[in-house]
Amino acid sequence: MGIFTLNKLKNLGLNLFDLALGAEPPKMYYHPKGKIKDVLEKLPQLKQKYRPTPWLSNTHVHLLYFDIIRKKTIKLEYDRIDQLTMQDGGVTAIAWYGYHLPVTTPTVVIMHTITGTPESMRELVKDLHQYTGWRIALCLRRGHAGLPMPVPQISLFGSTRDLKEQLDHIQKLFPSSDLYAVGSSAGTGLLVRYLGEQGEDTPFKAAFAMCPGYDTEIGFKNVHPFYSKLMTKKLFKHFIYPYQNIWSRVASLEKVLATTSLEEFEKAYFEMAGYQDYQTYCKAINPIYVFENIKIPLMILNAEDDPVCSIKNLEPYKDKIQQMDNMVVITTKKGSHCGFYESLTVKSWASRLMADFFKNY
Repeated sequence: MGIFTLNKLKNLGLNLFDLALGAEPPKMYYHPKGKIKDVLEKLPQLKQKYRPTPWLSNTHVHLLYFDIIRKKTIKLEYDRIDQLTMQDGGVTAIAWYGYHLPVTTPTVVIMHTITGTPESMRELVKDLHQYTGWRIALCLRRGHAGLPMPVPQISLFGSTRDLKEQLDHIQKLFPSSDLYAVGSSAGTGLLVRYLGEQGEDTPFKAAFAMCPGYDTEIGFKNVHPFYSKLMTKKLFKHFIYPYQNIWSRVASLEKVLATTSLEEFEKAYFEMAGYQDYQTYCKAINPIYVFENIKIPLMILNAEDDPVCSIKNLEPYKDKIQQMDNMVVITTKKGSHCGFYESLTVKSWASRLMADFFKNY
C-alpha cells in the first residue's frame, strides 16, 4: 500500500472522527468591510476546526464537567480582594490576580456569571493570566461571594453605575495600564450594556463576550428546563436565603420565592433590583436597547449546542451585527455553555481566543 493511499485512509479516518465529534471550523458573522476584519485575519484559530475534548462532545456532559468538576479542581490564590463601598452605600468587590505586576502591564477586567464568585471564576482568571501575562481584575457584583448587603439590592446582570465606580478604582490604582474586558454568560449583559451606554467614552481597548443571551427579556425562555430550574434554586441559595432578614421588607419576596424558572424569577424580582416595575427594570438593564452604540472592538462567542444561552437568541441580531464596523460573532458547533474544552489536556479554546484577540489591540 503506497504512502498516498495511507494518507488518504488517515485523512478519511480523521474526517469521520471529526464528524462523530462535531468538530468544525467556527462560523463568523461580521461586516465584510469593517475594521474588525483585519484582526480576524491574524487569528489562525478561527481558520481551524474547533475539536472538543472527545469525551466532552455531549453538551450536557461538557457543561456538568465545567460546572461541577472543573470549578472545584482549579487551584488559584488571589493576591487580594478589595471591598468597595458604592456611592449609595452598597458593597461590591474586586478580586486581583497579578496585582504586583509592573504598573504598565495591561489589565483584563472580568464580569462574572450569574452566581459567580472568585472560586467559580478561577479557571478563566488563571487561563487569561497564563495566555497574556497580564493582570486580572474580577469585578464582583452586589450580593456575590457572601458580600455584605447594607443596601438591599441585587441584579442578575449587574449595574453599569457600580461597574463605572469599580473601573474608577482600577484606574486610580493603575492609571497607566491598558484595560480589556471579558463578560462571561450573565456578565455579558453588564459588559454589552456598559459598552452601549458609553460608546467611545470607555477605557477599554477591546472586549470579549462569552456565551451571551442577547435580549434579556426573552433569553431565559430558551434555557433548557433542567438548567433553568437548577439555576433558579441557585439564585435562592446565593441571593435570597442568606439575606432574608433584608428581603423581608420587600413586598414581592413571596412571589419571587414561588418562581421555578429563570424566566419567572427575572419577571418577579425587579423590586430587589431597585425598580418599581418590570418594564422600567428592562429599559435600564437589557443590553439590546443600546448595543448598536458600541464603538470599541467586540468579539462575541456562542456555541450552537449551548443549553443555557441558546443560539436561537442570536437570530434576530445577525443582520444588524453584520452591518457594524467593530463587532464579530463567532459560533462553534460544540462547546456547550462557557466550556469550549479542546484536546486531551482539556484546555479552554475560548480563553486562548480571547487572549489572542486582545493581543492584537
